[in-house]
Amino acid sequence: MLMPHPAVLRGLLAEYEAAAADEPVDTTGRPGPRTRDLAYTLCVSTGTRDVRRALETARRHLADAPAPATPPAPVAAGAPAGVAD
Repeated sequence: MLMPHPAVLRGLLAEYEAAAADEPVDTTGRPGPRTRDLAYTLCVSTGTRDVRRALETARRHLADAPAPATPPAPVAAGAPAGVAD
């Protein structure tokens, strides 16, 4: 089965967790629309049908993935960007 890139999966997990914590439930007690959309995306991304299972699968996949690389340092304004004179 194809799995999304670990950076994409990390982002989905972070977004889902933030939405689940911050977004109010609707009048029927269900999660809000953003949380539901992210749950669906996590399920599709992990090949599951239940968000709890999707979260478990995503976390297990990320535990096996290499640690994220540190981003390169920003180039100072006016500094040459690797171009020879």
